[in-house]
Amino acid sequence: MQYGLIGETLGHSYSKQIHERLANYIYELHPLSRGEFPAFMELHDFTAINVTVPYKKAVIPYLDQLDPLAERIGAVNTIVNRSGRLTGYNTDYFGFLYLLDRSGIHVSGKKVLVLGNGGAAQPVFAALSERGAEETIVVKYREEPGTVTYETAASLHADTEIIINTSPVGMFPNTDATPIDLTPYRGLQAAVDIIANPLETRFLREARERGARTAGGLDMLVAQAKYAVEFFLDIKIADEKIAPIRDEIAALMQQKENR
Repeated sequence: MQYGLIGETLGHSYSKQIHERLANYIYELHPLSRGEFPAFMELHDFTAINVTVPYKKAVIPYLDQLDPLAERIGAVNTIVNRSGRLTGYNTDYFGFLYLLDRSGIHVSGKKVLVLGNGGAAQPVFAALSERGAEETIVVKYREEPGTVTYETAASLHADTEIIINTSPVGMFPNTDATPIDLTPYRGLQAAVDIIANPLETRFLREARERGARTAGGLDMLVAQAKYAVEFFLDIKIADEKIAPIRDEIAALMQQKENR
């Protein structure tokens, strides 16, 4: 494979359509079980790839070099093979910043709950710090150092202004699920879900019904792909190309939902 995406479950992915609209190459979806993953990474049989759940941290030991931003974030979603040497990057960070800007969600000075702390959450933490969030609370089902449970969040952090879901809860095909009960968060101003499929998760729908500004993950998905292609091909692509592709993919998704 030259270009493509690795992850454990990729049936919901629109990355092939996105990349093939951004660049003139064939982009493959390459699902890997946890047992298959080590051999794939040791073989290096690719030109450049993207990485998704659950391998964004797991790929790091196989790399020869980390971009400084990816090293700071501690997660990789883009790998380029240059003469057998693998370099890891994180374009999710730039994709998340684009999502915030496009949706008009301002985190500066705000109290933010982040649901989950896996590889997908790491660029979100970095972006929140960059944009000056006043306080970031990390929420998990089981309390770990640096995190709180959902019960603790509801009782001690009900004054949260922004909630961001980085967990896979609510992703296609489990679209009836939501990661959090929003009832205690009466001052909620905005909700972000980095899930791209479905276009509006149950979490976002419930936040919108409570009057919060919402943003789904499709803008982030297309934006991070644009930045990944720049690393893949060592080129620059105008940000203006993101929105039309986002709209095309949204139309495809809506067609499928209406069948």
